Amino acid sequence: MTFLEPLLLWGLPLALLPVIIHLFNRLRHRSINWAAMMFLLSATRKSTRYAKLRQWLILLFRVLALLVLIVAISRPLAGGWIGWMLHPAPDAIIMVLDRSASMEARLPGGSASKRAEAARLLAQTAKGYEETSRFILFDTALRTPQEIGDPLSLPQLSVAAATDTAADLPATLQAVLDWVTRTRPGNLEIWLASDLQRSNWQPDSDRWLAITTQLAGLPQNVRVRLLAMDQPPAGESSSIAITEVHRRYRSEPPELDLVINIERNNPAQAVLPLTVANDGNRAQVDLQVQGQSFRYRHKMVIESATAAGWGRVEIPSDDNPRDNSAYFVFGPPVVLKTAVISTDPAAGRVLQLSAAPIPGDTNRVADLLSVEQAESAPLADYSLVLWNAPLPKGEAAKKLRQFAEGGGSVGIFAPGDPGQFEGLAYGETQTAETDKSWALSRWEEKEGLLAKTDEGLSLPLNELFFTRRQPLSGEKNVLAAFEDGGPFLVRRVTGRGEIVFCASSPSPEWSNLREGLVLVPLVQRLLENGGRRFTQAGQMVCGQLGEAASGETWISVDGYKDPRTQAGVYRSGNRLVAVNRPAAEDEPEILDSGKARSLFGRVRVQLFAEPKQGESKLQSELWRAFLFAMLLFLLAEAILALPPKPEPAAPRLAREGGPA
Repeated sequence: MTFLEPLLLWGLPLALLPVIIHLFNRLRHRSINWAAMMFLLSATRKSTRYAKLRQWLILLFRVLALLVLIVAISRPLAGGWIGWMLHPAPDAIIMVLDRSASMEARLPGGSASKRAEAARLLAQTAKGYEETSRFILFDTALRTPQEIGDPLSLPQLSVAAATDTAADLPATLQAVLDWVTRTRPGNLEIWLASDLQRSNWQPDSDRWLAITTQLAGLPQNVRVRLLAMDQPPAGESSSIAITEVHRRYRSEPPELDLVINIERNNPAQAVLPLTVANDGNRAQVDLQVQGQSFRYRHKMVIESATAAGWGRVEIPSDDNPRDNSAYFVFGPPVVLKTAVISTDPAAGRVLQLSAAPIPGDTNRVADLLSVEQAESAPLADYSLVLWNAPLPKGEAAKKLRQFAEGGGSVGIFAPGDPGQFEGLAYGETQTAETDKSWALSRWEEKEGLLAKTDEGLSLPLNELFFTRRQPLSGEKNVLAAFEDGGPFLVRRVTGRGEIVFCASSPSPEWSNLREGLVLVPLVQRLLENGGRRFTQAGQMVCGQLGEAASGETWISVDGYKDPRTQAGVYRSGNRLVAVNRPAAEDEPEILDSGKARSLFGRVRVQLFAEPKQGESKLQSELWRAFLFAMLLFLLAEAILALPPKPEPAAPRLAREGGPA
């Protein structure tokens, strides 16, 4: 037997209060021997034995009544056959409903979505427990408890409606655990309905171990029932997402550049109509798509170089209408600033011109700073830091690391002296033999910093030559390498930003990088990546706006929508924000139901399709039985405490000779 409130068992000694009171009462009376009483005591000895027995029974029942009362308020649980006999239904049923965008896929052969069907099945199953159990709903979008009176109303509730959010299952289960710890319900079942999308379950997260440990450590019995809505789509399905929005502010007329990703479950070549709506205008483009992933750049003319607005891209509706559209916003150009720190004046000037190559361009600004100035400069205002000096240490290194973690880009060029920063180390400087140099033989040009241009042209990395270099060592992602296999350009992701290490320098004594054919595109791409936290500030994923609102009032400009759960365009004052579903919702990988069950460790997990097993191991609360026993003890004590009935008086004898 276990207890939900074990600390209250410290009150068990209070059950001895009737005994203590009885002993104190005996001390109040003193026995005095009186000769005349000896005859009376002898005459009533038999009745005295009965009176003592009754008093001892009254005392026993009072002690037992207090004892079972203390045990009852400690909320005992019993397992085995007792738990099976006393387990008609769980005390609380927690329903966890996956409301992610992927749950809006229609079931094969029907028109209902996976979410709607899951809500219906949960409500139908809960109907059988309506008279005996409490129902608490946790949805993955809001993760707040909602008690439900009538389980059949579940499909109609707003907290069970469709959303454009992702589902963080570990975070939702942690919210459930927090509620259980706070409210301490009795016997408990968790009904979990999900499509088992891997990105939502995050099976590699360390949080699962903490969750299963807490679940297994609860004093009450917990069982998880899994409703797996993992049916594959019946027909072809496509999703669309906008990954980047760029203004071509120097083009004439001004243009907006949209980078669009399309994911498909059928890799065969097909024609996919794309509709782009902006400012009341609609344009359609027929895309020749092939493969499961397809990237498309769409250029559209905007009113002026400083215009602001919003729009939407759409593809034809399919099995999941939630992933067939995406939103974008645009505003006036944002100034992108670069901080150049260099101890070599010539190399510093080359880097400065690479970051701001057009004089008079107010949207590209490059500041040349000394190492001392960089330590006090407000790096949060910059998009890119180019470092061509001895590697930072101490507070300077910490500041540069925080800048990258916050979303900035850092480019580090060979410092000349050996050193280490963020797990990458520069070795001793190597100098090529006379009339010889190193060249590059391998680089990544499909995507990233060295990718081909929009016109499909490759960057001329094969024309670069290097007379000096510093070997790079450490865990790294190599973007380009020398002919002898040594890394030339290495990228490290840090937080929301990136750090790129170059094995050479733009100084004339080191290489011909100063010519700019490779350096300028490389630096400009780094600048754009680091500037996304400014230029893409109007692009958010669903669920993020509610966290970042901080008391702001957001109003939908394309209908009545909830900014916490619905994709769309929202306005707060003069600020426009496009909210789209998370990119992870387009990932097709589904978790195997067996793998999902194994994530719960020692906690019993049962699929809804399986018969109930292990009922003999169920636990049930016994406090009602203990309260009933207390009432019986008090009733017995009251009956014994009743005074005995008086004996009827004997009739008086008539005087002698008179009438009787």
